[in-house]
Formats: sequence, structure tokens, C-alpha cells
Amino acid sequence: MSTHPSRRSFLGHAAAGLSTLAMPRLAQAQAQLQPTVEPPPRILQLEHAVAAPVSVEVNARSIANFEPRDRSRTRFGSLDFRSGLVLTSPYRGFGGLSGLRFLDGKGERFLAISDQGGWFTGTIRYSGREMVALADVEAAPLLGADGRPITEKRLWYDTESLARDGSLVYVGLERVNQILRYDFAKGGTSARGELIAVPPGLRKLPYNKGLEAMVVVPKGQSQAQALAGSLIAFSERGLDPGGNLVAFLIGGPTPGQFSVRRSENYDISDAVLLPSGDLLILERKFSWFTGVNIRIRAIPLKSIAPGAVVDGLTLFAADLGHEIDNMEGIDAHVTADGETVLTLISDDNFSMLQRTLLLQFALVE
Repeated sequence: MSTHPSRRSFLGHAAAGLSTLAMPRLAQAQAQLQPTVEPPPRILQLEHAVAAPVSVEVNARSIANFEPRDRSRTRFGSLDFRSGLVLTSPYRGFGGLSGLRFLDGKGERFLAISDQGGWFTGTIRYSGREMVALADVEAAPLLGADGRPITEKRLWYDTESLARDGSLVYVGLERVNQILRYDFAKGGTSARGELIAVPPGLRKLPYNKGLEAMVVVPKGQSQAQALAGSLIAFSERGLDPGGNLVAFLIGGPTPGQFSVRRSENYDISDAVLLPSGDLLILERKFSWFTGVNIRIRAIPLKSIAPGAVVDGLTLFAADLGHEIDNMEGIDAHVTADGETVLTLISDDNFSMLQRTLLLQFALVE
């Protein structure tokens, strides 16, 4: 079988790359015409924004092999491929999925966000250990404190990051670098979001390269008591003077700023905290020579502190020779057998040339 990626995959990733390259220029032009904090209302038409709660039909096609050029291979770095799905839907607002969190400990009931201000909830159906379908999928708009969708009036969108702490759910808005907190005990996806206080440095992150990933450190986290109760927020490509990726500790015992060592031009797209105390960082990069690449690094939670520059081992890496797309979300659950399973989801940018993928891997110790 050919070792070259398909034309469809290459065009999809090329389109994503063009979008990434074009946005800084667009941001510079807009900065001369409008305030940097919030755009004037109704400049932008969010044609894929969820307007009201609705049930959504989602179709799933199985991905049999993560690496089509070697169908016998299942082990990739420290991960073992379990299963994958290509997701499609006749619902216009389905797509742009940029964050994923499980609402149970079984890896079944999930909460996801679209980067155009929409919630998606549903259930992953399994046959044995393999994902086979999504069921009971519903979409709803993210609401502001006024009870109206956040995509109205202020046109807040680019909801790129998602963190969960019990019934509390945090959503990061990349372009305005703000964080909304939702209490799902007060109506689930119909709850109203409240802005939380964020560090001044977070508000100054670069346009379209700002707040991209968040995790909450549980208060009972024994591996890092100094961080217990902290919300950790990562920038996509906000850089410190040393060229490393800026991150923030919000709340908790030791609030402050730290950095994640940047290498090989990778940017952060999401993160997940494992019960073991390892913080996994999902990263991606694009170039015209190599296309899209993704990787996962493991960073010891105990190494994180204000002023620190943290780094970790690469557990997994993949390129266009594998079944990947614009991977933007990651979460984990532990099976009844004690196996740690990672679930990754991609943002298709509402492009016909890209795909919404759901991938699962077992972490091999």
C-alpha cells in the first residue's frame, strides 16, 4: 500500500494550515479597526452556532487501522490503538469540536464543545472494547450570565478549552482570553456562565493563539498538594522570553505563571490529568513540508510551580501516514480492568475537506 497520505487528507490539513497562517494577518487588520478585547456586535456571522437545544443525528464509520500502510500494527509509542470513528451528521451545527470531557467514569457519557459556542452531549456505544456509535446526542448553546447564547451581542466564540471539577465546568474563550464557569447542578447545558477572574497575563495572550487547554487539579490530588484546587490554563502559542509556551495557575494555594518547554514548533491543543499524577499535553503542528503532526507529552504534575519551565517525555507521535486530523481534544478514563484509555477528538473547522475523528488508545505502562 502507498505510504503517501490521501489527497483528501492532505487537502484537509492544507486548508487547516492556510487558516492558521491567515488568521494572524486578519487579526492585525482587525486590530486597526476595532477594540482588541471584544469585536463590535454582528460583524461576524456564525453560521454554525447552535441557536437552541436540539437532538442531533450522528453517523459513525469505523476506523479499522490507525496506520493504513501497516494494518498489523497497533502499538504506537506508549499507546495501543483500540478503535476509531469518523463522525458525520446532517445537522449543520455539528463540528468544530475542540474540547471533550467524560461525565462518567466509564468513558461513555461525554460533554464536548464546538468552537462556535455550542455544547454537545451524548453517549459512546461500545462492542467489547471498540467504539461503534454515538447515541442520544444533543446540542445546546452556551449561555451567558444573561441567559442568552454567548454568540449573540458580544459574539463570543472560539470556545476552545474545557475543564471539569465535579458539577463545575470551565470553558475558555480563546480570542478574548476569558473563562466562563458553569454549574451543571443548575440545569446542565442550560446553566448560565459566569466570568471568573483571570491573571492579567492571560488577557494579554496573542489573538487566535491564546487560551487553548485547561485542567482542574482535584483537591484530593496527593501527588501535588501545592496545586490542589488549581485551574491550570495553557496557551496555544503564547510565548515567554525564552520562547516557551505560557501557562497559568489560577486559584489554588500557589497561583502564578509557568512555562511548558516548546520544541519542534509544536503548539498546545489540549491537556488531561491522569490519576497517576501525570499531566498529558496534546500538541500539534503544521508545515507545507510535513503536513500535520501530533504528539502527546507526559509532564509530572509535581514539577509545576510558579516560575517553573516544565518538560516531559513524548509518549506518542503521529503524522499524515496515520488516521489523524486536526486533533484538539483529549480525555481519559480507567476501565474496570484498570486500563487507562485516552480518547482524542478532532476539530473539522466545518470544512468539507476535514473530518471529525474520535480515536481511542490504551496507555501502555
